[in-house]
Amino acid sequence: MKLKLLTLALATPLMANAQAQFAKSDALQWGLVLDVGAASRELALGARPQGAHLGGLELGVAGHLGEHFAGRATLAAHSHSHDGKKKVESELEEAWIETRSLPAGLQLRGGRMLAQLGYLNEQHPHADDFSERPLLYRSFLGGHYFDNGLRLSWTAPTALYWRSGIELLSGRELNPDAGSEHNGARPSIAAWAANTKLGGDIGRSQSWQLGLSYLRNKAPGSGAHEHEHEEAHEEEEGHDHAHGARYQGRHLWIVDGVWKWSPGGNNGAQQLRLSGELAQVSRLNEFAGSGDKHRSAYLAAVWRFSPQWETGLRVDSLSLREPHGDHFHPAKLREQTLMLAWKPSHAQSLRLQYSRQDDRGGFDAAAKRSLQLQYIVSFGAHGAHSF
Repeated sequence: MKLKLLTLALATPLMANAQAQFAKSDALQWGLVLDVGAASRELALGARPQGAHLGGLELGVAGHLGEHFAGRATLAAHSHSHDGKKKVESELEEAWIETRSLPAGLQLRGGRMLAQLGYLNEQHPHADDFSERPLLYRSFLGGHYFDNGLRLSWTAPTALYWRSGIELLSGRELNPDAGSEHNGARPSIAAWAANTKLGGDIGRSQSWQLGLSYLRNKAPGSGAHEHEHEEAHEEEEGHDHAHGARYQGRHLWIVDGVWKWSPGGNNGAQQLRLSGELAQVSRLNEFAGSGDKHRSAYLAAVWRFSPQWETGLRVDSLSLREPHGDHFHPAKLREQTLMLAWKPSHAQSLRLQYSRQDDRGGFDAAAKRSLQLQYIVSFGAHGAHSF
């Protein structure tokens, strides 16, 4: 019922405005993406429960709001495991308006949006090369971090692609338990982020991109060990599942890099994609010393060996210093993932993925092996994929 009311509330004023003011070229574009799957076992820190599940259902609407503005709204639903039971949860992931005509390469966006952090966070998970996001995102950003806020970005007028941005964020989705009696009053702006990206081409066949992101969390939550408090807060707010980062701190740094190679520049026929990210979280709490930091990194390679077939390998690592009062316990997790994907059209993907996790201490729930099957189909318009 909530999903229907949200859809109606978002669609009605936008459709009325479209009919009254828009030319056909500015008409609203609707899109639906369905992601269904099955898993032999749930991965530690994973987002896909064991058995058949709804990986994601996204309903999006986007369009130009006259000459000077554009907007987008995205409603999403997905399955998750709670107390051993699968449940479906819906949420509003995007609802923003941005400028189209500011001078000097500037752009202003306000509303609910995906934060400009790292390489993957700006894109929806259905556009990923693997069915589960890297440990870095699952641990430090709740899978993908969206929030209410304001963003100012600038694209330099240079031959080399250079984009920078700064965001003021509420922090509500990052810290679902902030503002409770246990944590004190929630600040109106609980987080801010800054990022910069550089990219370019090397001849016809190669392209690259490098990025640096920073997130300052003014009200980091208590982390993964305050289960009783989180569950009490969820019942109080009427939610089944907390979204926030599993492991938090005051400062998060992410360095990301991507390199792509296509023989003769024809990426539709063949393409090799290499990507990697390195993240560090510090100031875990008031007792943390200089050596008490969370770290995570991954390296992924995906090879499109024919127009409809891709295979990929990803290696992940996660190293934690878990707070227990005034002291910390180490925990480490390693993950290796192999996938094969068949893409008969731009709108469809069928992916088979094998993952192995190695518990190096602190992750008793790690899955030694997990086999996952994922099918994605999209209808209508959807946002352009990032680099």
